[in-house]
Formats: sequence, C-alpha cells, structure tokens
Amino acid sequence: MSQAATTPTMRAVSQDTAGAPDVLKVIRTRRPEPDRGEILVRVHAAGVNPSDWKIRGWGAFPDGTRPPFTLGFDVSGVVEEVGDGVTLFQPGDEVFGMPRFPHSAGAYAEYVTAPARHFARRPRGLTHIESGALPLAGLTAWQALVDTADVRPGQRVLIHAAAGGVGHLAVQIAKARGAHVIGTASAAKHDLLRSLGADELIDYRTRDVAETVRDVDIVVDAIGGANWAHSLRTLRPGGKLVSLLPLDDTFPHAEVEAAGVWAGFMLVEPDRQGLREIAKLVEGGRLRVIADAVFPLEDAAAAHTLGETGRTTGKIVLTVTP
Repeated sequence: MSQAATTPTMRAVSQDTAGAPDVLKVIRTRRPEPDRGEILVRVHAAGVNPSDWKIRGWGAFPDGTRPPFTLGFDVSGVVEEVGDGVTLFQPGDEVFGMPRFPHSAGAYAEYVTAPARHFARRPRGLTHIESGALPLAGLTAWQALVDTADVRPGQRVLIHAAAGGVGHLAVQIAKARGAHVIGTASAAKHDLLRSLGADELIDYRTRDVAETVRDVDIVVDAIGGANWAHSLRTLRPGGKLVSLLPLDDTFPHAEVEAAGVWAGFMLVEPDRQGLREIAKLVEGGRLRVIADAVFPLEDAAAAHTLGETGRTTGKIVLTVTP
C-alpha cells in the first residue's frame, strides 16, 4: 500500500488567491501531526472574525504567508493526540483557544495543531458553537480592559460597537470588574446590551458621543478613523484609549498630548491564563457569548459575506464536526 493511501486526510477551507468570499473552497488535505509541545485538536466549531475576511481580501497574513492557506483562529474541539512533552491535556479533553495568532492557525478545518498552552479547557455549560465564538473576541476584550487598561471598580468605561463580537464581551467583562459601562450601538440593540449589564447606551446614529459622554476613564475603540478624535474628547485627564486598530497617520497624536491621556494600539495574543479567567466568568454566570449566525464549514463564503455587512450582533461561527 502506498504512503499516500495511508496518510490521514481532512476537510479544510482553502483559498488560492486574494479576493471576494467566493475564493473560499472546501478541499481535502493532509491531516497535521502534533510536534513536540503541541496538541492535535479535532475541531467542532471555528469562530469567524474580521481578521479572517481582511486576510482573505489581502491575500496574505501579516507575517507574509500567502495562498494557498486556510483561515481561522478560533477553535473549540476535542484533543485527539498530544505531542511529546505535553502534560496539560490528554486525548478526549475538550478545549478552546486562539492558537498561533496572528500567524496562520488553519481553524477552518477538521483538525488543527498548536502549542498546548494556546488552549484551555472548554468552559462548562457552553456548547462547542458558543465556545468556538469566544477565544479571539474574549481575549481581545480581556487584554484591552484588564491587562492594558487595568480597569478598576467604579471607573467609567466607554465601549464602541458594544453589540459586536468584541464589544458585547467587553461590556460584560468591564461590568464584572465593577465598572460603569457606557456603550455605543444602534437603538435596536440597546435592550440586549442592557441585559448584558450596560449602564448607559448611546445611539451613534442620532447622538454625538463626544458631545454626550464626559469624564471617561477607559475607551475601547474598535472603529478607528474619525472615531479616535471623538473617543479622546470623552476621556478625563489621565484616561486611557485602547485602540483595537493600528494607529495610522490619521490618528490625532497631538490631541493625546494636549488632553493629558494615554493612547495605544493593542494586538491580542494567545493567552492560556486569559482563557481560564474568561472561562471562570462564564462558569460563574457573569459572561455569555452570543453566536448570531451559524454556518456549516462548506458555507464559509456565506459567513464572510454576512460578516462584511457589519450588521451582526455577537459572533459568526462555522460548525465543523457534529
């Protein structure tokens, strides 16, 4: 029997070129094997994030990796194999994580391999769909609010795009840390955000945030552009603006110095401890993740098309293994 006939394969979504969502195709490819310190995870669900459709359109990862490649960073699944030296997990353990970000993880596939410490045990009580929606957005919110801004009880926190993938989790994390939470979102999403703990809500379509909100300690800004200037105007002296987008030439650096505030760009990182803290909030009933739309792996292109409308609430998820 030939080696090719005995090599395990898997389904994966791949793209051969940059382009619109229809460049995403399901292929059969070789199943990866875990290296030393890595685990092989059978993927049950994979979250879809803005980074995915941006990379698809650019036709390259930030590190220069070019097609053909498989997108996806969010993983929820079951450990299939462990590599030499792994002591954290064993086959059969249910895990979730954001492996290898911002390098290629290949989560739109039936299997992924990655360092064991890029994963944590899946939160009790969540489905794979829910835990597949959680890692990247949850870690972004956690690292922005807790690790970067050091949010404290009683502080005033402004979260832009509060009903989005990162935003709806940031609202709950800030609230769990004792903050007074102000969110921006369309009026139709205000009831949901109140149920998640938001104290004040601003309809950005009808009200100018910079004219409405004052004395904010922390702003989490996932919008950028002209919104940076509006965010800075809401901050008290000594406040912090955490941008989830790189500070490009349009960023008003002079206003930062004049206002006496701190501003910086934060890029999320794989973080086992952060995942564990997020899992504690979930298991304690203080954090819930909203999967707004669920697609099978074969419909990854449709998931990207929906995501690019910018009209979703919470997250989009691909189901991979039943």
